[in-house]
Amino acid sequence: MVGMRGAYGYNDNGNEGGVVVGGGEAEAEIAAMAVLHKVAAPPAQSTASKLKARVKETFFPDDPFRGFKGKPLTTKWVMAVQYLFPILDWVPSYSFSLFKSDLGISYAKLASLPPIIGLYSSFVPPMVYAVLGSSRDLAVGPVSIASLIMGSMLRQAVSPAAEPLLFLQLAFTSTFFAGLVQASLGILRLGFIIDFLSKATLVGFMAGAAIIVSLQQLKALLGIVHFTTEMGLVPVMASVIHHTKEWSWQTILMAVCFLVLLLTARHVSMKWPKLFWVSACAPLACVIVSTLLVFLFKAQKHGISIIGQLKCGLNRPSWDKLLFDPQYLGLTVKTGLVTGIISLTEGVAVGRTFASLKDYQVDGNKEMMAIGLMNIVGSCTSCYVTTGAFSRSAVNHNAGCKTAMSNVIMALTVMVTLLFLMPLFVYTPNVVLGAIIIAAVIGLIDLPAVYNIWKMDKMDFLVCLCAFAGVIFISVQQGLAIAVGISIFRVLLQITRPKMMIQGNIKGTDIYRNLHQYKDAQRVPGFLILTVEAPINFANTNYLNERIKRWIEEESSAGTKQSELHFVILDLSAVPAIDTSGISFLIDLKKSTEKHGLELILVNPTGEVMEKIQRANDAHGHFKSDSLYLTTGEAVASLSTFSKMTAP
Repeated sequence: MVGMRGAYGYNDNGNEGGVVVGGGEAEAEIAAMAVLHKVAAPPAQSTASKLKARVKETFFPDDPFRGFKGKPLTTKWVMAVQYLFPILDWVPSYSFSLFKSDLGISYAKLASLPPIIGLYSSFVPPMVYAVLGSSRDLAVGPVSIASLIMGSMLRQAVSPAAEPLLFLQLAFTSTFFAGLVQASLGILRLGFIIDFLSKATLVGFMAGAAIIVSLQQLKALLGIVHFTTEMGLVPVMASVIHHTKEWSWQTILMAVCFLVLLLTARHVSMKWPKLFWVSACAPLACVIVSTLLVFLFKAQKHGISIIGQLKCGLNRPSWDKLLFDPQYLGLTVKTGLVTGIISLTEGVAVGRTFASLKDYQVDGNKEMMAIGLMNIVGSCTSCYVTTGAFSRSAVNHNAGCKTAMSNVIMALTVMVTLLFLMPLFVYTPNVVLGAIIIAAVIGLIDLPAVYNIWKMDKMDFLVCLCAFAGVIFISVQQGLAIAVGISIFRVLLQITRPKMMIQGNIKGTDIYRNLHQYKDAQRVPGFLILTVEAPINFANTNYLNERIKRWIEEESSAGTKQSELHFVILDLSAVPAIDTSGISFLIDLKKSTEKHGLELILVNPTGEVMEKIQRANDAHGHFKSDSLYLTTGEAVASLSTFSKMTAP
């Protein structure tokens, strides 16, 4: 039967033409079939060329050096230096008008380590990023999520209260490894690794982390002295309830007042964006007012905990404090890896968000190198993990900042504070710092995003929920690991159980679509038209084989004499790649269908798929030209005509 069909469209050698069949009707049918299009194989390429193209698309999808083409050698060198140090790109054209715009700086968040370390981390890293970073809006410094993760992971081995120096050494060492991981990802062009943290994972993780951060501030807000070192919801609430005798009404009153003030300022800025400066200035105003109140009323003598004496001076070198002791090496590497990936994801996402608002590009891999080197330098200058913070960057954006000079201005402001203003913070109450942190992290709970995830994809919502529940009930790192694990399992499920569907013809057209999606699509008698929407590889060939055979059995048992199944059409338009297991699957499927008196037809195999089918043909000749069609419409028309002409 196959050989005869070659007479009407292709002969056994795959060439057009063949035998002429007499009769007007047959001639008309043959004329209609003459418009069939051959499935073309892609142009031949060497293995080296294919490997080069694959490597380029994997590691250089943005083609960062395309601007170098056709330029003189001197210009290329200048462009290369500007690529490595973006500051050289905008400094020559920097003007006083841009300087006025860049004066709109934000405040530095206080971290879970000693407050002075938070200030140190707001001085050196912004200076480094201003030289190496490519984002014009990103404002770098300590962020609550990285602080929370680092604190919770390190506290599992060392108590910051019992061994503060060792804890500090571990924090600096973890920061060094975090920077090393970040810079390595950028240098090796492995930025796609952070894509495993899906939006659903991040939304749930951020919300859970915001609650954990807020719960940790209850110690300061309630004035509790003996507070749990654990991070989970249950132990924290148990600690709060068991130490009610330590609650201080003076501390609680001050906490409520300043928290209401900060949340009101945040609400005002969100409702009226032009008043962004209200929420930006509110934390500093709270610090100043609370410090004055404590100083004037001697509140530290009435149960109000204060920061105490802070040393003046700039960052002290800390490379001698990096601890590579085998006893703690595993802990610091693990902490650096987790905090590095999380802070990198946040920084790159924030940079790209504001770049899209101002219609310019941010090189993700270059940002990774900048953030990584920033943290490596920071670990040697008494800083811990820093990255770009959304709230601080939003203030920069709303203030009209035009270049990375805003980071320099922020760093200089912190420098002045470190040199001259530290004595003014002696009476700053810890309760106001807790209120500032709660007001800052509450914005991480994105309820509209959660609702949107629920409406869009229930599986993504499950991932989001698992991340959230894991963080607040188990631990920060384990909650994140659970969410990432579920996300990866979902991807594996999509690979091993690819989507397949039966297609039907939309009446009056040569269009074939999913029967379940399009109600006006109808089955074509004698044909089982299937489509696969995924790569075909070793992980899913068994599933595909079983699923197709089951469909064939169902069609064969349900068919009548008029609709008896003759052809199985496999549309490969949505199959971008196939491996040797996939080719073996197609060959086995063809043999299996032939045993049942059916014929397997392949439609529109893409370049890589067609190339491997052609190689299989060269060896064994399994798929001849008359079993390959460019469109489903042409396949059905040709095969239907042939069936009519060969029918008794």
